[in-house]
Amino acid sequence: MTQLEQAWQELVETACRTVRDGLVVGTSGNVSIRVGDTVLTTPSGVPYDRLGPDDLVAVGLDGERHTGALAPTSELPMHLAVYRHTDARAVVHTHAVHATAVSTLVTELPAIHYMTAALGGRIRVAPYATYGTQELADSVLAALAGRTGCLLRNHGTLTYGDTLAAAYDRTAQLEWMCRLWLTAHSVPGRAPSLLSDAQLRETGERLNEYGQP
Repeated sequence: MTQLEQAWQELVETACRTVRDGLVVGTSGNVSIRVGDTVLTTPSGVPYDRLGPDDLVAVGLDGERHTGALAPTSELPMHLAVYRHTDARAVVHTHAVHATAVSTLVTELPAIHYMTAALGGRIRVAPYATYGTQELADSVLAALAGRTGCLLRNHGTLTYGDTLAAAYDRTAQLEWMCRLWLTAHSVPGRAPSLLSDAQLRETGERLNEYGQP
């Protein structure tokens, strides 16, 4: 396999996983991965389990199509904006239920759990804009400043990483934290305890040493 073919296989597997894990329904959401100055994306409106090796969709950072007969995701402007302005190598966008619900309630996900630090700090909610527009792309970039993930109001989530695995893990963590906050916040007469900036900074430092050398 070439590098692009390997990346495409990983992309399709990740896109299918978003459906299996309940983060998207049907063809909603999208996934992309950067290889050099080429960006592979899921196509628009095609079920992920129907994608094969010959369906590879590749564009340049300017959005010009390089490979494939299928049209890229309608959210291409958002993905390209992230690649142009961050060190992202992979992007995952979902319509996860709990995260989308939270995006309609607050302007920032409260620091309900220390894994907030794993995404760079309190998760902002990008103001609503029509999907597929440059307005939405700009809104997401602002919400991502200093973060590796954000919520999109009345829409969903976006996370990025240096690998698809890292981007997907952040998506899963974000959805879990949103579910946790909604659960705790729903108890009548009680307010969940939240973490302070100092506590998040301490966790962030410890997370830098987490895992195997």
